[in-house]
Amino acid sequence: MDLTHKILSDYSYYLRIERALSPNTVASYSSDVNEFFSKVPSSPAEVTTSEVMDYLSSRDRLAKRSQARLLSSLRSFFDWLVMEGDRQDNPCDAIDSPKMGRYLPVVLSVEEVSSIIESVDLSTWTGKRDRAILEMLYGCGLRVSEAANLRISKVFADEGFVSVVGKGDKERLVPMGEMAVDAFHEYMDARIEPFSQQYDDILFLNKFGKPLSRVAIFNMVKRQAMAAGIGKEISPHTFRHSFATHLIENGADLRVVQEMLGHESILTTEIYTHIDSSTWQKAVLSHHPRNKS
Repeated sequence: MDLTHKILSDYSYYLRIERALSPNTVASYSSDVNEFFSKVPSSPAEVTTSEVMDYLSSRDRLAKRSQARLLSSLRSFFDWLVMEGDRQDNPCDAIDSPKMGRYLPVVLSVEEVSSIIESVDLSTWTGKRDRAILEMLYGCGLRVSEAANLRISKVFADEGFVSVVGKGDKERLVPMGEMAVDAFHEYMDARIEPFSQQYDDILFLNKFGKPLSRVAIFNMVKRQAMAAGIGKEISPHTFRHSFATHLIENGADLRVVQEMLGHESILTTEIYTHIDSSTWQKAVLSHHPRNKS
């Protein structure tokens, strides 16, 4: 292992153990830094600001959000080198992050959500499973990882709520609507036997009786959107965005939505008030006498 590879390995260890970042975040940061050094010949201790800027310029086809994340990964890495005493400065300090507008995620209408959910074929056990997943993604606002890792023992259908372990291993209670409860019961009646005892408490299983992966849920959502004739670019997270937006549109308190989504900051939840605002703003302007269109 050469020096650069050893440093990168130590950096991954630092992110994992000392900063206790999630595996996905560690993989993302490490991948960005590895890709950088696959293109830049200088050693980590000798990288210059010009080299970082040239590299970022070569990635100008990336979306601004991706460019900002890439710069953030590199800044974090060189901060660590400074902290370790391997550098005197961070070559990223003189580089400004790309200016970005406020990100507004894709949101489905209530009718689009219904058409996707109703497109599922309920004649098979996998169809009943997929229906339950969609009802929980939308009805409970779950992240895809939360749905994939959901435990049967954490679903309290009779009481109408589910206990979810979210980011940072923080647990929260989320209400379940009647449709989600019904879909859960229908799936449980059809659920196959787990491959082994260790999967007894895993709610969503694949055809082999093993835990369903996040990728499988992602592909299922894409498939059902196509079946429903929805042309928007959506993912499992789109149901979470739609869940929050529809709650706020119908008058739900922002703090309540924050708790249900498991957001650390109310500022993250506020994005959904902007989505709602953009909807009525377009409606107002389209009917305004001073609007040219």
